[in-house]
Amino acid sequence: MSEHPHGDYAGDAAPGDDHGGILSSLGGYLIGLMLALGLTATSFWVAWTHSLWGPGVPIGLCVLAIAQMGVHLVFFLHITTGPDNTNNVLALAYGLLIVFLVMAGSLWIMSNLNHEMGPMNQMMDMTRQS
Repeated sequence: MSEHPHGDYAGDAAPGDDHGGILSSLGGYLIGLMLALGLTATSFWVAWTHSLWGPGVPIGLCVLAIAQMGVHLVFFLHITTGPDNTNNVLALAYGLLIVFLVMAGSLWIMSNLNHEMGPMNQMMDMTRQS
């Protein structure tokens, strides 16, 4: 551990996390903002134009979304792998686990319901006969 509240470990610092003054932190936020706006504009451009091959558009949007998450984590939330950020990384990993479990469980339930239920016209016939 270091004596200073922000630590002396310079090997792994997020942009804008150098505590050198308001201009350096403002510069990091502005770089993050420009990257986020650029990725957002690129996402809209990919969705509106036919520049990408049709089936590749969802994959391209997913890649841009992951890049957008990375920009937000590094530039705005200052998530790094430094020794002072262990709790932040663990909280992020736990949040991702919960989101994955909720999504996977929902898809499993919907798939099971789709498999177990008959076609809608058969369901309507069954209700009319009752």
